[in-house]
Amino acid sequence: MTYALIIPVFLALAVVPATLLVRRPSPAPPPRRAVPVLALCFAVLAVLTVVFDSLMIAAGLFDYGDGRITGLRIGLAPVEDLAYPLAALLLLPALWWGLAERGRLGSTVRTLVATSRPVSWINTAFPFAAAYVLTTGRVDLSLVVGTLFFLFPYNLLMYGINDVFDYESDLRNPRKGGVEGALVDRSEHRMILVGSVLVALPFLLHLFPAGGAAAGAVLAVSLFAVVAYSLRGLRFKEVPFLDSATSATHFVSPAVYGLVLAGAGWSAGTVALCGAFFLWSMASQAFGAVQDVQADREGGLRSIATVLGARATVRAAAVLYAVAGTLLLLTPWPGPLASFLVLPYLANLVPFLTIDDAGCERANRGWKRFLWLNYVTGFLVTMLLIWSWSLTR
Repeated sequence: MTYALIIPVFLALAVVPATLLVRRPSPAPPPRRAVPVLALCFAVLAVLTVVFDSLMIAAGLFDYGDGRITGLRIGLAPVEDLAYPLAALLLLPALWWGLAERGRLGSTVRTLVATSRPVSWINTAFPFAAAYVLTTGRVDLSLVVGTLFFLFPYNLLMYGINDVFDYESDLRNPRKGGVEGALVDRSEHRMILVGSVLVALPFLLHLFPAGGAAAGAVLAVSLFAVVAYSLRGLRFKEVPFLDSATSATHFVSPAVYGLVLAGAGWSAGTVALCGAFFLWSMASQAFGAVQDVQADREGGLRSIATVLGARATVRAAAVLYAVAGTLLLLTPWPGPLASFLVLPYLANLVPFLTIDDAGCERANRGWKRFLWLNYVTGFLVTMLLIWSWSLTR
């Protein structure tokens, strides 16, 4: 069977629910607004698909069997590969808008997804998947289950617990209620906590025994950090400096778990890489806390930023970024090139080096740039990983 026979069926399964986009009444935007946005999104996804697939094929990560594709390519990528982002672009918005019309179940699913902050999913799933694949060189059940877990359930646990126990302070925080954090009514808090556990449980039943005691211990530390950051009685996020370290653990531990699960050896370069990622994550959390200095103080909350003050925290974040970049110089080639990737983050801090506590909310502009900067950096890191893979072949 060829891809040309599979793809029409695949697209048809996406097109049918996509008819929700033009239904009336519907929460979906009208076609005159939706179509240009979807077209732009497809153009971006198509370019990324061509670039990533071409590089991965060139590096020998995968190829297609003879006679299974038409032979038409853009770069090295078969044109058939463009069907997958097209199907996703049709299906996912349709499901999202369609769920709004499906009563309580649809509302629950939408709430859980929004609470998990989809914009940040890649920040935990990618480190795990990259660490596992680069170590094992294979795609297997543990990779699939682990990637899916760190994509959605892990983030639902982390941000769901945070949003429930930060509810009172979030009410006073003007940036909550969007991509930077859901603001869910108190009546749904129990559902979020129970749903977070139930969604994660099937994945954990596989992941805990999959890699033996060492991998299980790393996963336990990761989950403890997720819970301890926000849960009443622990609240590591209110212990200055421990808040940044715990937040860094949220993002570094998936990579460490992937390495241990895959049986990776711990060379000096691997330690330097993980250390750089940890310091980069600490710097990012510290800078993120600057914009909330006033809101946190009014709510009686403590953080690294409320203790150091907005200006000193921005400068501390700059030092952490710089040290992270220095550590990357100790990694095997082409790892040292990644040290240049901290420069945009340092540049992002420059306008706020003299910020005062009264103007702390001004740092939100830098935080929004940070969120998009992560995607650019993730793309460049992926290119370096593919290059590194090709050098070891």
